[in-house]
Amino acid sequence: MNINIASISKQGDRASNQDQTGESVGERSACFVVCDGVAGFPGGDVAAKLARDTILDSFDADQHLNAQRIRDFVGEANTAIRQAQQDTPTFHRMGTTLVGLFIDRDYQLAYWTHAGDSRLYQFRRGYVREMTTDHSLVQQMTDAGHSAEGINSNLLYFALGMGDEERDASYSDVVPIEDGDVFLLCTDGFWHGVAARQMEQSLHMVNTPDEWLTLMQQIIDTQPRQPGEKQDNYSALAVWVGSPQDTTLLHSLAEAAQFFPPRD
Repeated sequence: MNINIASISKQGDRASNQDQTGESVGERSACFVVCDGVAGFPGGDVAAKLARDTILDSFDADQHLNAQRIRDFVGEANTAIRQAQQDTPTFHRMGTTLVGLFIDRDYQLAYWTHAGDSRLYQFRRGYVREMTTDHSLVQQMTDAGHSAEGINSNLLYFALGMGDEERDASYSDVVPIEDGDVFLLCTDGFWHGVAARQMEQSLHMVNTPDEWLTLMQQIIDTQPRQPGEKQDNYSALAVWVGSPQDTTLLHSLAEAAQFFPPRD
């Protein structure tokens, strides 16, 4: 099973970029991770790097996947963050989001995990499916049938290093994958700037994951902003299984028009 990847991470108008991305691809399996340090408390960048490095260092890409081990990886990352909180009082409230994708290349199976509001999207034959549900107050209110108007979309009720130590990340069942599947792991700064439909449309236009991320980055960077509105950091990691370009051809010229500036 051939896998092609691309990633981007851009600092917006923030003082620093606390996002971290990483991957480990071996003969039998692969692991992809995106983390976003929780804003508002010192050490978010430290928490994000700890989570990413702990998972990638524990993952053995030459072995088949084991669902229990994936839970162990996340638990080890959470433990590392909480230990660092104790060792450095300044960082006692640091935390990070996490979205992780694990692929067994031999058995063509995938698992995912997430904490916070970083997301995983899957695209099959060019059509999108959102795989994760945010651990945010907005999502919680929406799920309960209440209006989320006026609520800060960045308020999380769970992330690694945050909240009740008994709470765990979310985990998927086994996800069968097929040639042509595409996965996108991204932070909230990315999905706030690119709607799922735009992700889908841009995928129909490209031949490589690098081209795909470039088109979506153009959407984020050129959208109008309110006076004084700051652009958030954003990061994304695209994972192409097999040859998605053979099944995600451009559907219409009308869809293409939004990605190209008008001529004078």
